[in-house]
Amino acid sequence: MPHQKMIDAILQQKMLPLFYHDDPTVCIEIVKALYSAGIRVIEFTNRGTNALQNAQQLVGERNASMPDLLISIGTITDGKQAAAFAAIGVDFLISPVYDAAIHENTQQLNIGWIPGCMTPTEIHTASSSGCTLVKLFPGNVLQPSFVAAVKDLFPHTYMMPTGGVTGNIENLQAWFNAGVCAVGMGSTLITKQIMNNKNYELLTTTTAQILQDINTITSSAITTS
Repeated sequence: MPHQKMIDAILQQKMLPLFYHDDPTVCIEIVKALYSAGIRVIEFTNRGTNALQNAQQLVGERNASMPDLLISIGTITDGKQAAAFAAIGVDFLISPVYDAAIHENTQQLNIGWIPGCMTPTEIHTASSSGCTLVKLFPGNVLQPSFVAAVKDLFPHTYMMPTGGVTGNIENLQAWFNAGVCAVGMGSTLITKQIMNNKNYELLTTTTAQILQDINTITSSAITTS
């Protein structure tokens, strides 16, 4: 996937849901619930033994019933993983770190990549290498105050925190007011309770409300700026 298409999709959605589950049926139902809420780009994390097989089933289901959905794979930590997931037709990859070797691998594979950063040095390294969007990780450690402190140093770099972001409107407002372009949401959105109880209707409702709240927050920021 062209890098800019990946960036544009995240900038438009402003929230990236992420999850992992061992059961492929549960994975598909979660994605369908998110899709019903208006989600068009997701992250499936490479955090279990069935990650590759389940991702392949998600790609197949996407191709069959959700053709406008973009699927990314997170927790990519080496080139072998990058190649394996690229081969099954996912749209882009995400890492918890910046690694020049992974960046080179993804360029050779012609697949989009988002690195994870935690310090100004890491953001600078990623930005200087051509990454225009970075994942701030872990967000629960960095907090919105970190973004506010460094955003002016990197005016051309989009930042997306993952970890510590909740659906609480005050929390969302703090992040977007600090200058992020989007937020990654994992277990605070796709909770263990939702997965265990297979309460996909609740996931759809909650996700739709969060998307609406984010739209309200960001529209208000544009209006008042």
